[in-house]
Amino acid sequence: MSDQIQFIVEKLNQEPFRKNYNLITFDSLGSTQLLQLLSDVLGEIDPKHAVDIREELPEQTAKRMLNLLGILKYKPPGSVSDLSAFRQGLVAGSKPVIHPLLHWLLQRTNELKKRAYLARFLVKLEVPAEFLHDDTVADINRQYEELMEAFKNLHKECEQLKTSGLSTAEIRRDIDAMEEEKDQLVKRVERLKKRVETVQNHPRILEIARQLRVEKEREESLAQQKQEQKNQLFHAEQRLQRAQLQLKEMLHAVVDSKPESLMKKLEEEINFNTYLVTEKLPRELESKKNSTYILQKVAAEPAMSQSDLSVLESKINEVNAQMNQLIEKRMMKYEPADSKFSMYRQQASIMSRKKEAKAEQLQAAKEELASVEKQMQQKTSQAHELEGSEVLKGDELKHYVNKLRSKSTFYKKKRLEVAEITAEYGILQRTEELLKQRHEAIQQQLQAIEDKKGISGYSDKQEELERVSAVKSEMDEMKGRTLDNMSETVKKLNSMVSEKKASLAPVIKELRQLRQKCQELTQECDEKKMQYNSCAAGLESNRSALEQEVKGLLEECVQEESNYHYINCMKRNLEIQLQRAKEEMKAYVSSDPQERRKAIREQYTRMILEQENLGKKLREKQKVVRENHGPNMKQMKMWQDFEQLMQCKRECFLKQQNQTAIGQVIQEGGKDRLVL
Repeated sequence: MSDQIQFIVEKLNQEPFRKNYNLITFDSLGSTQLLQLLSDVLGEIDPKHAVDIREELPEQTAKRMLNLLGILKYKPPGSVSDLSAFRQGLVAGSKPVIHPLLHWLLQRTNELKKRAYLARFLVKLEVPAEFLHDDTVADINRQYEELMEAFKNLHKECEQLKTSGLSTAEIRRDIDAMEEEKDQLVKRVERLKKRVETVQNHPRILEIARQLRVEKEREESLAQQKQEQKNQLFHAEQRLQRAQLQLKEMLHAVVDSKPESLMKKLEEEINFNTYLVTEKLPRELESKKNSTYILQKVAAEPAMSQSDLSVLESKINEVNAQMNQLIEKRMMKYEPADSKFSMYRQQASIMSRKKEAKAEQLQAAKEELASVEKQMQQKTSQAHELEGSEVLKGDELKHYVNKLRSKSTFYKKKRLEVAEITAEYGILQRTEELLKQRHEAIQQQLQAIEDKKGISGYSDKQEELERVSAVKSEMDEMKGRTLDNMSETVKKLNSMVSEKKASLAPVIKELRQLRQKCQELTQECDEKKMQYNSCAAGLESNRSALEQEVKGLLEECVQEESNYHYINCMKRNLEIQLQRAKEEMKAYVSSDPQERRKAIREQYTRMILEQENLGKKLREKQKVVRENHGPNMKQMKMWQDFEQLMQCKRECFLKQQNQTAIGQVIQEGGKDRLVL
């Protein structure tokens, strides 16, 4: 809070406010002064709000400020989230309400100025629907909306020009630079003309050069036209190939067909298109219009806080609960015949939903088929363009796909092995770094201890001596043992070799057979493994396809449920509106005057008459005021002149009395002197 107040005081002491506040004087401001300060800040944002609050009522001040804050999209903080409490605090000039508001306004003054400026032209005036039936009012309202859209476009263009980085100074510099370049070019042309004039037959040479330039330009244009014609020829050949392919497919389809089958196919297509045009598309269009109207209505409402959303959610839950209760009561009141009809209605609705779903599936399948055929034509044309390329079909394509799958599984396996080796290498590298760091730390500690004791380098020398002595002793022992054991080792080796040869002869024969068998089993294992990998890849692709299908069906189910609830809500609203219309019609047609007076039409008629009478009285009053305005102003001027005259007389009278009193005092003083 102290940081917030410090920020407010700093901003208020700067331009354009210049209040010269400190923390103590700002904290000691009263409620009226705080409201006036808030009004000054709002007046800086929107000049229409630069008002002295002493000249207006507190309710008018609060209404004016709340309207501007609504335009600026101010959301009260959590401590004053209740709108009524916020209004009361604003009217009373409460510090917990005014301080956060001032902090929010002073933080983003420039942005709010822009928003207030745009609100003057973009806040739409709501015209009642009954007045829009008048052609003049409708034309004016349409012109008003067109002007608003034009203002939006112009403002966007202006902002783009401001942010584009182009300024008048830069444009002027560019113009000056281009003028300098123009002068330099003119001077250069003049120098070249002077040089050329000294050459013999210079007019003929200039004419030849001009013709050469014209011919080069013509050559470039002809080359460009040639390239365009090549492109057009290539596109025409592609269209011809597609047309030939379509003709071949159509001929192939017509060869084995009969007129009856063609007529049946055409009837099915006509029925399907008729269903789309008469039932499906109008229903979808109506739903889109309703959703667009709802979204526009939501967008036109002011921004809501989290508390407002929670209140709306609770209301929606309550209304849904009431709807479910009413549906249960209605189902309980059904008679057997009604239950049969409801069963038939349910079956009809289920069949209509299935019909819609199948129609959507058929439409999607047709679109997918068209896209696949288009892709196939593109790929076929690309394959024909390549020299020596062949399109795989049938068993060759399956074999190629299986080969690719096996290679893909082998690649994935090797990639996992590489990833494991990389991870293990990283761990070993990190371990090596840690051990090196630990060794260096121990060496530094040992060196520090040696330096402290005054025997630096002792450990290195000691290690070297120990290593040399150990190597020497090992060499001596090795030499002694080697000389003693060489003879025994040779004898033992000879005997062992002979024994092993005798014992390993049958084992070697058996091992050769086992090796051959092992090679056969390894080859068979590789083949089985390859088959397994290809089968696993196929099953995995099928599983992913089924998962996608299940996911799509679940999403479709959720969407259908939401559509069902939405349709029920719309049905209930329409029933309520129909009931109100029936009651209104009943009251309007009724012969009872009391009943007819309850009709909304009669009420509005009475209100219109009252307003017309009131307007008539006000116009008469306005006429009287206009007629008496001149004489009244003249009389007021006369009274003002009379008041000035009386004031002048009063001042003269007081001045005369003062002079008379001074003369009497002077006379009395003279008499006293004479007596003395």
